[in-house]
Amino acid sequence: MSAGAVLAIDQGTTGSAALVISAEGRVLSRAYSEFTQHFPQPGWVEHDAEEIWAVTVRVAREALAAAGTEVGALGVTNQRETVVVWDPVTLRPLGRAIVWQDRRTSGLCRRLRDAGHEEMIRRRTGLLLDPYFSGTKLRWLFENDTELAARAHAGELAVGTIDSWLVARLTGGRVHATDPTNASRTLLYDLDEGDWHDELLGLMGVPRRILPRVRPSSGDFGVAHGDLLGAEIPIGGVAGDQQAALFGQGCWEAGTGKCTYGTGAFLLFNTGSERVSSRHGLLTTAACSTTGGPAFALEGSIFIAGAAIQWLRDGLGLLEDAAASEAIARSLSGNAGVYLVPAFTGLGAPWWQADARGAITGLTRGTTRAHLVRAALEAMAYGTRDVLRAMERDAGVRATALRVDGGAARNDWLLEFMAGILGLSVRRPAMVETTALGAAGLAGMSAGMWRSPDDFAAAFAEGRTFASGMSAAKREELIAGWRQAVDGTLTASGLSPRAAGALD
Repeated sequence: MSAGAVLAIDQGTTGSAALVISAEGRVLSRAYSEFTQHFPQPGWVEHDAEEIWAVTVRVAREALAAAGTEVGALGVTNQRETVVVWDPVTLRPLGRAIVWQDRRTSGLCRRLRDAGHEEMIRRRTGLLLDPYFSGTKLRWLFENDTELAARAHAGELAVGTIDSWLVARLTGGRVHATDPTNASRTLLYDLDEGDWHDELLGLMGVPRRILPRVRPSSGDFGVAHGDLLGAEIPIGGVAGDQQAALFGQGCWEAGTGKCTYGTGAFLLFNTGSERVSSRHGLLTTAACSTTGGPAFALEGSIFIAGAAIQWLRDGLGLLEDAAASEAIARSLSGNAGVYLVPAFTGLGAPWWQADARGAITGLTRGTTRAHLVRAALEAMAYGTRDVLRAMERDAGVRATALRVDGGAARNDWLLEFMAGILGLSVRRPAMVETTALGAAGLAGMSAGMWRSPDDFAAAFAEGRTFASGMSAAKREELIAGWRQAVDGTLTASGLSPRAAGALD
């Protein structure tokens, strides 16, 4: 293990973080800043890519200055599926980024589905036809901006997910690259071939020449320009946030899994070198092996998790800060039959109902803000159970524990409740910022700071395990209420309720 540290950039949906992590497993410094969310129309979500870049480089500089140590490698992890279009010469964005939460391509997805393309897409990419993914966002952009489309076909612009955007800016435009974990979320990448596929590119109207090169997640992504960060730093690791968290949690082998709670919630289950096709509304996606090379995973995505708490705070003014939600939830002995189904941007796995909208059920005159706060937290646990049950059926194994991380994983009440609803122990690492930790591990191994994944894992302390203390009868009562709430939400959205007991 060489001396030094790694700079991990964690570019998320609502903010950017930078952590300097030593080879001995200590977080030497961290910096974080939020950026602006843009909602120009109902269902549309956009970011200013230039603001993301400015915020990201600022927090990176702050973390490096506070750490006061030599940094030998840089790792990047990022919000996935969000797409940026930029000028490769000036490195300026050509419009706002379209965020993974954006639903403007719902109609396009229906048309492609009705035209019979979904089976081919699922076979090649492991994904569903849903606005969540990047490819339909790019087709929408080119269909709605003829000048942009002409520049794309002339090779006069560059496109990519946020990792590619940051790598391009960090390297001064010298590198246009991504990794398999991000590429596999675009609807343009063939999982079996490990590259962009011409049939998919043609369907989405995306010329190959404007896309980034796909490189291993742990490897060479160029060098960050010295004028930006005070010194030239090799970029040695890139992975989408959920796969980075899977790696950071030590889920390198088949049969291990985790759930990350951020804006959304994302449960990944490593299937190793075997690509498993889902029969229960899950996705097949690229993951990282022990060396940062290619592997596969099943994934279930819950679109709204921590964002529901943010909505209670910013939209309704019921919370001063997210941390207060734990004490508020503890103030109640039960949920009084109040359920929140946070389908603000549709329902993700295992339902995949893009047109569903959120609902609160069970309201009475006695309902208080505490019930709404508790319902938002409970929804994370119910959604996790739905995805985990689907995952167990697809993989043919029963989970024995769940590893969790992300901001909401700091909430002890939530993890106690979740262990009860799952009927499983829930394990939280000492460092819950496992997306950044995974990026650091991929970059640090590439730079030789850690000789192996075992050396990397040994550097970090154990966390805490939450045991299930809920009776089976209480668990079933609560789950039955959740099922009714989901069915009511789908019905109110003009959609067919799910099959009763589909996930029992």
